[in-house]
Amino acid sequence: QVQLAESGGGLVQPGGSLRLSCAASGSIFKLLTMGWYRQAPGMQRELVATITSGGITNAADSVKGRFTISRDNAKNTVYLQMNSLEPEDTAVYYCNAIVLINLQVREVWGQGTLVTVSS
Repeated sequence: QVQLAESGGGLVQPGGSLRLSCAASGSIFKLLTMGWYRQAPGMQRELVATITSGGITNAADSVKGRFTISRDNAKNTVYLQMNSLEPEDTAVYYCNAIVLINLQVREVWGQGTLVTVSS
């Protein structure tokens, strides 16, 4: 079983920065794509950014140029550096991982971390 533990959320003023981290643990055979999703109140969960095990990234248009996703494969950890934060970025941010366990591909979610952008 694989667990994802997120950290780094909190309250920040508009224009500020935050860095989210998500560490995977458990019986991991191979971590494939990892990513971040977010869900604002009353809204559907949406993609923020993803990164493959080879480092290929993808990001939503709304965060391009402001957010950067990266990963440390040795630490089984994915990061989301968020700069120039806007009130519209307020949401619960969820870590996501596609993992290969015993030759089966599974999707795992973290518990979420709240990011609030407000003055």
